[in-house]
Amino acid sequence: MNTDEFRTKLEEVQDLMRQEKYKKALYLLEELKEIEQTGDFDYSLTHKLYQLISNSKSLYNQQKILNLITQISQKEDSVSLVDLNQKLKEQENLDIELSILKREIEILILRSLLKCQIDGDTLIFY
Repeated sequence: MNTDEFRTKLEEVQDLMRQEKYKKALYLLEELKEIEQTGDFDYSLTHKLYQLISNSKSLYNQQKILNLITQISQKEDSVSLVDLNQKLKEQENLDIELSILKREIEILILRSLLKCQIDGDTLIFY
């Protein structure tokens, strides 16, 4: 794959991300990562690739977390991060560290997508 084709694929990933199709974006990014490892691309393209991988993973996690928290908050006033993480594993097939889970929740709060507060290791819903 030449540089122009690689750049076009990165733009395709960005478009998928705008459409919130993070799983498809991650699949394409993994293919591009394999290509990048055997190719000779300039630093800016490589940097963009790994930046998109990081952002896509984070947004994918946030999407799954937000969906589950929305369900839980309709029934409960709060949930522990440990319980939430266990439910993510069971229901969403998402296995992440507690520190990453907490960071993703903080980002969701900052993005005004989630209305809750973190009190120690517990989420308290408004």
